[in-house]
Amino acid sequence: MAFESLSDKLSAAFKRLKSKGKLTEDDVKTAMREVRLALLEADVNYKVAKEFTKKISDRAIGSEVMESLTPGQMVVKIVNEELTELMGGGEARLKMPSSGPCIVMLCGLQGAGKTTHAAKLGRLLKKQGHRPMLVACDVYRPAAVKQLQIIGEQAGVPVFEEGQGNPIQISKDAVRHARDYGNDIVLIDTAGRLQIDDKLMDELKNIKEAVQPSEILLVVDSMTGQEAVNVSKIFDEKLEITGVILTKLDGDTRGGAALSVKAVTGKPIKYAGIGEKLDDIEVFHPDRMASRILGMGDVLTLIEDAQTKLDEKEAEKTAKRMLQNKLDFNDLLAQFDQIKKMGPMRGILEKIGMDTRKLSDDQLNDRLVDRQKAIILSMTSEEREKPATINPSRKRRIAAGSGTKVEDVNKLLKSMEQMQKMMKMMKGKKGKRRFMPPMGGMPGGMPGGMPF
Repeated sequence: MAFESLSDKLSAAFKRLKSKGKLTEDDVKTAMREVRLALLEADVNYKVAKEFTKKISDRAIGSEVMESLTPGQMVVKIVNEELTELMGGGEARLKMPSSGPCIVMLCGLQGAGKTTHAAKLGRLLKKQGHRPMLVACDVYRPAAVKQLQIIGEQAGVPVFEEGQGNPIQISKDAVRHARDYGNDIVLIDTAGRLQIDDKLMDELKNIKEAVQPSEILLVVDSMTGQEAVNVSKIFDEKLEITGVILTKLDGDTRGGAALSVKAVTGKPIKYAGIGEKLDDIEVFHPDRMASRILGMGDVLTLIEDAQTKLDEKEAEKTAKRMLQNKLDFNDLLAQFDQIKKMGPMRGILEKIGMDTRKLSDDQLNDRLVDRQKAIILSMTSEEREKPATINPSRKRRIAAGSGTKVEDVNKLLKSMEQMQKMMKMMKGKKGKRRFMPPMGGMPGGMPGGMPF
């Protein structure tokens, strides 16, 4: 979980504040010392941490908090607002020119995930209705052009390349090609280096001068903490970047980069890489990230994920059958396929504000979905449609066919019974409801679907 250590320390500090009916200045100062220490341990820039806690202290010691009936909660509210502001305040969108294609230069050091995230960004923009084109300007790294071609094809985004030619000329030719063929966004994958050097910067400056990009996005690895911030600062001084793409934000990152980049460079984080798949990139929302850090979840992102990744017709069909109390194992099988599209179970639960560390490994094991699917696929058509027909001998056959135990089959059957009971209670209520894929099929999981 990203920011896990930071979230723990902040929660501990605020828990002590919430336990007090009235706060004194000493209470606030003590809590802010703990917050500052937590930020420093998360590899946040020292000046940023110091200024951040000072702002919170100034607001928290005011009458707004001291006279509040819930002073501890007011402090958390202030921290949430200041965290949001620290990371940029609001969503930073791409700057689309009034005419011609939007030219985006992607730059960064080798190993940050620049080429992969060029394809990820292209795929995301295509889903938003744009016609992006990738440009292969990394002509030095072995097979870099071929790599971009392969992942570009996987992402469904065309790739412009001229082999091992001159990157400046390739960029100019690509922009001309985009204008001729109606591509409204040009994503230029530039060469990286193991470290910043004059040769790298000169080439990037020449590409910038040749194509006059609307955006220069720096791709940095969030796992590198303050080093990512230092790299951002140098690239900004040399190229005047317009924004940052933070990669590996799904890993065990301490949070230093996400919390420091905007304050140090003045440039916003525009996108975040949250996994290895081509769909694992999202627009960076400071307010939602602040909520995640404070353990409040991120339901808005979960809703957006559902809208883009789930089959709406299938969801409506299942919801209708649920409300009619006609749910069977065929519906559950379809919903398991849906939930796999939403990503890891841990991520889903964290977005609704659950502390996943309190759950067992069984409840967070994504392979359990595959196990439940195997059980259902081992049933006959009649057994899927009429679970009540499954007697002890059939349970043994299903368990043997799916490579599971009879106890696993019993758990799945019990979950189905629970869901059917819940749907029976809801039957007759007016209005349609959409459902997230049910988690009741998982041992120890939540019964039924999550109303959505």
